[in-house]
Amino acid sequence: MSPRNLHNDRDMDKAHVDNVEVFSSAVANANKPNPTKEAPPYVASLSLEEREAAEKALVRKIDLRLLPMLIIMYILNYLDRNNIASARLAGLPEDLGLHGQQYATCVSILFVGYLLMQIPSNLLLNKMGKPAMYLPTAMIMWGIISTSTAAAQNYAGLIVIRFFLGFVEAAYFPGCLYLLSAWYTRKELGFRTAALFAGSLLSGAFSGLIAAGITDNMEGKGGLRAWRWLFIIEGAITVVIAVMSIFILPNFPRTTGWLSDNEKELAAWRLEEDIGEDDWVDREQQSVFYGATLAFTDSKTYLLMVLILCIVSSASVTNFFPTVVKTLNYGTIKTLCLTAPPYCLAVFCAFANAWHSDRTAERYFHITLPLYLAVAAFILAATTTAVAPRYISLMLMVPASYSGYVVALGWISNTLPRPASKRAAALAAINCVSNASSIYASYLYPDKDAPRFIPAMSVNSVTAFIAILSATVLRIILVRLNKKLDRGDPVDGAVPRQAGSRGFRFLV
Repeated sequence: MSPRNLHNDRDMDKAHVDNVEVFSSAVANANKPNPTKEAPPYVASLSLEEREAAEKALVRKIDLRLLPMLIIMYILNYLDRNNIASARLAGLPEDLGLHGQQYATCVSILFVGYLLMQIPSNLLLNKMGKPAMYLPTAMIMWGIISTSTAAAQNYAGLIVIRFFLGFVEAAYFPGCLYLLSAWYTRKELGFRTAALFAGSLLSGAFSGLIAAGITDNMEGKGGLRAWRWLFIIEGAITVVIAVMSIFILPNFPRTTGWLSDNEKELAAWRLEEDIGEDDWVDREQQSVFYGATLAFTDSKTYLLMVLILCIVSSASVTNFFPTVVKTLNYGTIKTLCLTAPPYCLAVFCAFANAWHSDRTAERYFHITLPLYLAVAAFILAATTTAVAPRYISLMLMVPASYSGYVVALGWISNTLPRPASKRAAALAAINCVSNASSIYASYLYPDKDAPRFIPAMSVNSVTAFIAILSATVLRIILVRLNKKLDRGDPVDGAVPRQAGSRGFRFLV
């Protein structure tokens, strides 16, 4: 290699690859490429056809056991977090004497607790290694807290309940992302992430319908207002499902009882082939803060933060979706019913986009193209008051925002795959920062800005465009890192190609 090329490579390292010399001993060990390993005995004994069949059967078994329960749990997670939007239409502000920005503060305070707990929770989950107990326990706790919202009598009481609800709910979504990344290869992860996030989209579709049914039939029953019954019924269902999930969810590939020894061997090996490192051994050897150190010294973490933050910010309209739909000037029941179709379309679009992204092993265009459509939808909503075009914009903004979002979530684990503790910390940190947008977004939809909500739609458009720019910069960096790997140069967090090994490549 010429001095000039060497100089260029060093410049590239400085601009695009993390300088982690402060933590030289820890990071040096993380960056050493593993020697070529032999497959474990069972895997080595399989022919190519037998390996494909065994792996297909294993993935199917994991899908059936893991995904349905995670989706149901996430539906309830999202319902318990956002049912306050439906309660607002059913008289909560009037009964509790809320005025000015007090309701918006009650919405945003949840995300303060949500932000504080995400990183500690994921690091603790990684260290404990028992998601089948950890996630259901958190769910039982937030179900009880959500139910207690029905007992709120004033603004102060509602603030306290919402803060602790966010604090406990913080364990779930980043924990699920980490659990999925511990079971699926990089090319399988996008579709499974979309399947998980379908829970929130389905809850968005049905929360309005459920709220309509409760508010229409439970008003005055037992001397309680309908919005109080909304919290009681949905919170109680959460607790029941949480108890059931303890007996269904898996732990990690090497510690799940309903897999045979051969299946555990194959499950662990295919992940080790994919990222070049054994998650379980890595988890045992690292301290709670080791992964956080690696995550926060990697520049790609911050690009992903900006990307996800801006997507979530632009999609924050869903936190006030019933309020925005109400500007179509229909009654409460019809308004709640009209919130369902955009979410149903979003489920289909998110699945289709994630499936095609996994199929083609491509991430960038599957993230940015939907965001361009989201920008157009926000502009349309801000520039017209006619019913038909406004509802068209509402039908587009939810699918466009979330179709790119689910692929971007999978891109985190694709970009920061190893070691496992770094991936756990990065997933939590990025999700934590992204939800910070919900704090300020809660103040963007005051009634005085109805029906066009021009400030909110302008912010949504700008943040969606910044997300596109962030994805573009990240793609450029990953392409350059892949070229370094092709030359056999070391790259932080990646295993170079070796004899008998497929090596690692960043998905772009």
